Amino acid sequence: MFFLQGTRDALTDLTLLRPVVAKLGSTATLIEIAHADHSFHVLVRSGRNVAQTMTELLDAMAAWVKTVGLVEGL
Repeated sequence: MFFLQGTRDALTDLTLLRPVVAKLGSTATLIEIAHADHSFHVLVRSGRNVAQTMTELLDAMAAWVKTVGLVEGL
C-alpha cells in the first residue's frame, strides 16, 4: 500500500496515520510531502512551486512502483 500525504492536509491526521502505516509493516509506505495540503498545493513561503511538488510526488510514486515490481524499466 502506498500513502502519499501532504503535511498540511486538514483531512488527514498524520499522528493517526503514521502508527497505522507502521503496523502494516513492509507492505505499506508513507510518503509525506512537506508543506503540501490535500491537493498537494504548497505555500509560497515554502520556497517550492507546484511543478517542484508534483515532481517530488511523482518521483516518490515511481520509486515505490519500482520497489514493489509493478512496472519494469522505470
